[in-house]
Amino acid sequence: MIKRFSNLSYIYVFWIFLFIVFPITLVLYYAFSEGNIGSFETTSLSVQYFYKFFTSRYFYVLLDSIGQAFLCTVFCFIVGYPTAFFLYRMEKKKADILLLLIILPMWMNFLVRTYAWVNLLSKNGLINSVLVTMGFEPIKMLYTKGSILLGMVYNFIPFMILPIYNVMEKIDKSYIEAAKDLGANDFKTFKKVIFPMSVPGIITGITMVLIPAISTFEISALLGGNKYNLIGNIVEHQFKVAGNWHYGSAISVVLMVIILIAMFVTDKEGD
Repeated sequence: MIKRFSNLSYIYVFWIFLFIVFPITLVLYYAFSEGNIGSFETTSLSVQYFYKFFTSRYFYVLLDSIGQAFLCTVFCFIVGYPTAFFLYRMEKKKADILLLLIILPMWMNFLVRTYAWVNLLSKNGLINSVLVTMGFEPIKMLYTKGSILLGMVYNFIPFMILPIYNVMEKIDKSYIEAAKDLGANDFKTFKKVIFPMSVPGIITGITMVLIPAISTFEISALLGGNKYNLIGNIVEHQFKVAGNWHYGSAISVVLMVIILIAMFVTDKEGD
């Protein structure tokens, strides 16, 4: 039996190497080299693409992407924490039904969910049609930074709600009863017991929202109409349009470092 599991572990290691180690190694190779794409013989060690990135306008796109991801995380927390707390206070059966409604959109394709907002926010979309019917002028909502932020919050907010709710659900009820017995009201019980014990869920939620929000490119492509690009769009452009894999890989490495730092900081906060 042990030998059988040992053999299965080789398959797992091969899978990790093929789909994680090898792609990352390839990205690092192209990031720190220059030469013809696909030719390992004509390449040489170089950091020129990192210098090019930090001295170009793309560096400011990175800063803008980080700011946008931070705003997305803040809004997800502002909406997600009260939602998780509301579910925690409900009866288990009712909470499960609402949780299902929150998770249900995630069963659909990511692009389909995002594209639905294009129809809602466009000039002739549902929201503007209602406004025109009510006698108001149509509002420009699509292809703006606000529409990108809305799409990010919509797609990532379940990743904030679920970890917080899961942690709250595991809080021992005896702590709350003890706080009540000691004379604490609802607000003080929340402040002294529930919120501090839900911090691990908050840290997990922040990590699960912030990291994909920094590197997203589908949302900004659909809802930004290529007028407001995030750093993920720049990386995609370098690989798919410009054909400069070295530059795209260098930007990807910078992005990976930022994501690792964010994971390290949130992990330390969780400890």
